Amino acid sequence: MDKPSNLLLKLSRRLFENADEQEKFIAALVNPQSFQPCILWCNEKPEISPFSADLPLSWQPQFIDRLNLGEKPGQDSLHNQGYFYCLDFSSVFSASILLAITQPVQLIFDMCAAPGGKSIFAWKALQPNLLISNEVIGKRLGMLISNLKRCQINPSIVVNRDSSIFAQTIAQSSDLVIVDAPCTGQSLLAKGEKAPGCFHPTAINKSANRQKRIIANSAQLVAPQGYLAYMTCTYSPEENEQVCEWFLSRFTQFQAVRVNHLQDYQSHLTDIPCYRMFPQRRLGAGAFAVLFQNTDDGVRKGFDLSELTAVWMNRVGEM
Repeated sequence: MDKPSNLLLKLSRRLFENADEQEKFIAALVNPQSFQPCILWCNEKPEISPFSADLPLSWQPQFIDRLNLGEKPGQDSLHNQGYFYCLDFSSVFSASILLAITQPVQLIFDMCAAPGGKSIFAWKALQPNLLISNEVIGKRLGMLISNLKRCQINPSIVVNRDSSIFAQTIAQSSDLVIVDAPCTGQSLLAKGEKAPGCFHPTAINKSANRQKRIIANSAQLVAPQGYLAYMTCTYSPEENEQVCEWFLSRFTQFQAVRVNHLQDYQSHLTDIPCYRMFPQRRLGAGAFAVLFQNTDDGVRKGFDLSELTAVWMNRVGEM
């Protein structure tokens, strides 16, 4: 095994008390191995799949297939026709917290949506009346719009604004707000990709502060009795459990929801119901997820979509 950095060693000791788990975690990042490809069926799954798939996990949605190593679904003609979306199984893990939502969902707002995987999962799982997918980084808009169009995710709208704008304009409007937060991306290393400086305390603290701002703004959008899903693809507690603790201390109307099918993945770093997938489990590169519910009474506030599209019309892509 290649020699891990001192910052990675320090992180492993913070995450795990057991030396064997520390070593397995470090090995998964320093000497990454391939994970099984995964697809989300946007249309009905064919009776005879063109791919060989592994047996599903107990909590795995029926519209998800975890394929055998060597399968290349992105090269299949069904991909271009929008039958399915390719994603990492870690994303399936994170998004599966949405399966704990049993009440009808009219409006879903995905705050950090590109490239679109969580939006597509939420649309497939919850069948909302409307999906709004926001991406503040302009150069990522193209892939988001392309994926939603290819997969025929309707009715949906793509917007490009800072989270603070929505907090002001459509407060208490959304039955579900998804925050797949920008992070240091430490799990990229487990996929053999680069994430320069991802373990540096300055980068971690900067990321955590940005996450707190986004989740605070996003909370303003959640309707009474609605939900807020927070997810990352990184390992640092500052970007995960500590963001949750900060959020609950300031937004006392929210409480974390226990997701029964993920109990085996409960984070050992907090008593808050939140869930982690680590790369040494060999299911995916890594993820963190938590589902909050707004316990306030009342009714969701409506808004005039035509007025909003007029405000954003230079940046709106109607699907």
